[in-house]
Amino acid sequence: MIGCSRHSERVSTEFPMLGTAEPPALLPLFPLRTVLFPGGLLPLRLFEPRYLDMIGQCMRTASPFGVILIVAGGETGPVTALAHIGTSAQVVDFEQRADGLLGILCRGIRRFRLHGSEVRADGLHVGQVEWLPVAASVPLTAKDQPLVAVLRKVLVKMGETGRFLEPRYEDADWVSNRIAELLPLQAEQQQLLLESKIPPRASRV
Repeated sequence: MIGCSRHSERVSTEFPMLGTAEPPALLPLFPLRTVLFPGGLLPLRLFEPRYLDMIGQCMRTASPFGVILIVAGGETGPVTALAHIGTSAQVVDFEQRADGLLGILCRGIRRFRLHGSEVRADGLHVGQVEWLPVAASVPLTAKDQPLVAVLRKVLVKMGETGRFLEPRYEDADWVSNRIAELLPLQAEQQQLLLESKIPPRASRV
């Protein structure tokens, strides 16, 4: 979990804007050493005021925040570089934990490209993002079914948490995202997989 960090430096990487049907958006960011895929679940424990306030606002307005990989820096210290691609997330469950922290469960929604970010006075990262196209639904082939069978068995072990997954076992993109989450990969390797799913035209910078 991200520790307390109070700084006001600017973390910004500028990219030329791409043509898109949707205008750029400002999105509150949650930088982590974790990669979130669309459709995936991410549990978080919150204790910092900046993130408690951010999540409270997101829950009141049913609005998303962005999960993005820390490229340089740490969760408990200054962040000096962020990945170019992240995933928006929405809170699907929460609880007040016995240790006094707020526990939330988030589900990944949609990939975005980060065009620039800043750290506000309260330490919250806010990014200017471009929403990337939603992956087209591609059906799995018969030869993929053994893999789906294994995935079903693994996800059953999630217990009650699994009810928030919204499974699409017939969708190749959804299944491949779940496999990418389950494989014993470094965060940087998962980030490459997240970025590899961007259509060629949208991936150019």
